[in-house]
Amino acid sequence: MKLELLLSGQLFFSALVTGAVYVLIGLGLNLVFGTMRLLNIAHGEMAMIGAYLAYWLFALWGVSPLVSMLLAAAVTAAFGAAVYKGIFRGLLASNMTLVRLEANSLLVFLGIAIILQNAAILIFTGSPRAYQYMDTMLHVGGVALTQNRLIVLLVAAVIGVLITLFLRFNIYGLAINAFIQNRQAAMMMGVNVDKIQLMAFCVGFGSAGLAGALLSMLEQVSPYMGFSFTIIAFVMVILGGLGNVFGGMVAGLLLGILETYGVAFTSPSFQLVLIYGVFVLVLVFRPEGLASMGRRL
Repeated sequence: MKLELLLSGQLFFSALVTGAVYVLIGLGLNLVFGTMRLLNIAHGEMAMIGAYLAYWLFALWGVSPLVSMLLAAAVTAAFGAAVYKGIFRGLLASNMTLVRLEANSLLVFLGIAIILQNAAILIFTGSPRAYQYMDTMLHVGGVALTQNRLIVLLVAAVIGVLITLFLRFNIYGLAINAFIQNRQAAMMMGVNVDKIQLMAFCVGFGSAGLAGALLSMLEQVSPYMGFSFTIIAFVMVILGGLGNVFGGMVAGLLLGILETYGVAFTSPSFQLVLIYGVFVLVLVFRPEGLASMGRRL
């Protein structure tokens, strides 16, 4: 019975979908932390905002989440730009130590997370909401899957590839990558610090908002959904290696597979237990990340 479950194509497909969404969420956190060492514990709330935007646009006007995900990305990217310009531009320009900067960013983002969560509760109430969209069952090679899950997998894969190509070949993407690898050297080479930091905020927040819109097709939307995704994103960053964007993407897929199979063999109540367990084991045995032996993106 367990062997059949382990070899199930259905379970493997679900693991890929979960991992692909995690890649999008964790990617944004890795960009912000890698370029600026800011501990964005409000990252999951960006996914929450994207999910609510997709839900209400569909519920009120029938807008497809495949359209509203672009608006969700734009809104959360604009929010990221406002947070950067209003709060963190000045902090990053100051002469405070890295430890103090990380501590201050943790407190600021904690406040932002609490404000956003309570604002969502006040406006939308704490009741979970859901909608049905493209939930027709398909059968591919003996594997039963829904259209919305297949679309989420494809969209997440395309976005992940596009962001990877941006970081590898676009001049601004290369500048972000240079900042992640060696901030001081990048500054000495004349890289525009303010522009790169702003771009990292926008891409990081925007990718999380887009992921939230995709998630709204698969899961219930609630003001409390952001916390678990923040934890997952941090586990991905640690697992893949701090600032290692490609390693973080691989970690997202591995985490999705581990969570899906772990829950299938145990219980859904063990979801966060499994994630925390991986987090602790990596911190104990390989704090530099599992992908540390490979080159950075």
